[in-house]
Amino acid sequence: MEILFWILFGALAGWIASVIMRTNSNQGIIMDIFLGIAGALVGGFIFDLFGAPGISGFNIWSLLVAVIGAAVLIYLGRLLRRSA
Repeated sequence: MEILFWILFGALAGWIASVIMRTNSNQGIIMDIFLGIAGALVGGFIFDLFGAPGISGFNIWSLLVAVIGAAVLIYLGRLLRRSA
C-alpha cells in the first residue's frame, strides 16, 4: 500500500512541476510519475547540498522538494533538446 502512496505522491509532484514549467500538455501521467519520483531524488540531493532536509515522508515539505527537483529535471531536459 505504501508503494501506491509513493506513486501517487510522485504523480502529484510531477504534475505540479509540469504545470509550473508549462509542459503539462506535452507529457502524460507516466512521465508525470517518473518526473515526480526522480524529482524527489534530485530535489533531496540538491537540498542536502545546501544543508536543508530533503524528503522526510508524506508532507508538504517533501512535496515541495519533489516539485523543485522535477522542475529542475524538466529544465535540464529542455536544455538537452535545444543543444541536440
